[in-house]
Amino acid sequence: MAKVIMGIASSHSPALLMEPSAWLARAAQDDQNLFALHDFDGKRVSYQELLSRADPALTEQIVPEVMHKRHQANQAAMAELTRRLDAASPDLLIVLGDDHKEVFDEDNMPSISVFCGDSLPYKAQGIMKWKYDPRLNQELWYPQEERDYPVDAPRALRLIEDLMGAGFDPAHSRYMAAGQGMSHSFGYVYYKIMSEHTYPVIPVSINTYYPPTQITPRRAYQLGQTIRRLVDSWPDDLRVAIVSTGGLSHFVVDEQFDRDFLRVMASGDIEQHAALQLEKLQSGNSEFRCWSALAGAVEGMKMNLIDYIPCYRSPAGTGCAMAFATWE
Repeated sequence: MAKVIMGIASSHSPALLMEPSAWLARAAQDDQNLFALHDFDGKRVSYQELLSRADPALTEQIVPEVMHKRHQANQAAMAELTRRLDAASPDLLIVLGDDHKEVFDEDNMPSISVFCGDSLPYKAQGIMKWKYDPRLNQELWYPQEERDYPVDAPRALRLIEDLMGAGFDPAHSRYMAAGQGMSHSFGYVYYKIMSEHTYPVIPVSINTYYPPTQITPRRAYQLGQTIRRLVDSWPDDLRVAIVSTGGLSHFVVDEQFDRDFLRVMASGDIEQHAALQLEKLQSGNSEFRCWSALAGAVEGMKMNLIDYIPCYRSPAGTGCAMAFATWE
């Protein structure tokens, strides 16, 4: 029988692939001019509003020594995820990720979609193409060469059919449009988590960012539960790992909210996920929903937190909090 043997959750912020000088450059560009910023109550605010209210002590979070230490901790955590994945040596990965209008847009924005083609194309585009700082270390950044990664198409089709039978209505894709490639939530998994060995994958995309089809935390948890139950019912002799990426709090770092959420993840309690304030799960925080989906899939397993690293990049408290964990 098939069996889910492991769960992995990781942030996928581009900051993980850049040194702190580029974090600061991103804060000066995106945080001040582009990103939707929300305060600790979930209210939409401007960068200047955040800055006017910020604790002056936040300047201590963006000194070179502190940022360098956090950068090194990020690199160590990703390496540990790779080590644990390869030690488990699964036959298949089911990857849960979200999209930033890299693949889906307002002409078609499904709540859940499963890719079932034979291979998933990687093309450096969108976030993966833009280099935030000329001093960016190219050894860390996304590769710019195109390639295709293996997808377990027969089992992806089986998962779609089984989800339909279980009361879910996923969209599906057998191929992408000319010139199109995967979103960075999947590119991150291929490049940074499967850095030593590439496993066959079933890519499952959930809409966390864009109303009105944002998946709710309860539905995300139920999706994870159902994927686990369906996989465990397959007759194949198959060891499966489920990987989810995104989060934690961004583009305003909210350490208390993050730590409370990590306790919710460890609890394995669907009602605690369902009780999360939707007002707090907007913009970058919306990716908590990817973690909720994984929580359903690893229900009953023990969470092992590798690290939690709040990566500030401005005196207004903007940045991205990174978290890395496994379940076995």
